[in-house]
Amino acid sequence: MTVTWRHLPAPAREIATAVTGAVAAASDRDAGAYGPAVERLAAADRAGLVLGGVVRLLLEETQPDGLAGDDVRQVLERCVRTTAPWRPDVDPHVLLVLLASALGVYEPADDETPPDSAAVARHAPLLVADLLAVTGRPLAGYLAAAFAEVARTELHD
Repeated sequence: MTVTWRHLPAPAREIATAVTGAVAAASDRDAGAYGPAVERLAAADRAGLVLGGVVRLLLEETQPDGLAGDDVRQVLERCVRTTAPWRPDVDPHVLLVLLASALGVYEPADDETPPDSAAVARHAPLLVADLLAVTGRPLAGYLAAAFAEVARTELHD
């Protein structure tokens, strides 16, 4: 099934398309498609906010009793282990920042080397693809829920 995201405004539709392409390339471990997909994702304004929502939703589903330090370590190790053979530049620190950000416990001011937006765009689809493999479910539902959360938050702010 292909989701077109036509119901979304143009900027959100671009984010959805970019996220979908990058996560698909990561899931397929397609290095040739991953580079251009990540470039498109990096160019999509506010994509990190949506990806953070997707990661949080996936973590809530895969860890319904909450995340302890060992759980975070296991997610990191699994993601790095499955990604490194085709993306040897995977950075565990960036993945940890993504996890901590999704959980609302990351303070960039406390990080001596916070990742830039390009690093986030290169790593977030890897983490999402890894978590999706655990759930066995498609991205579309999580992405739609993340957009709904962003819309709800913006409406109340």
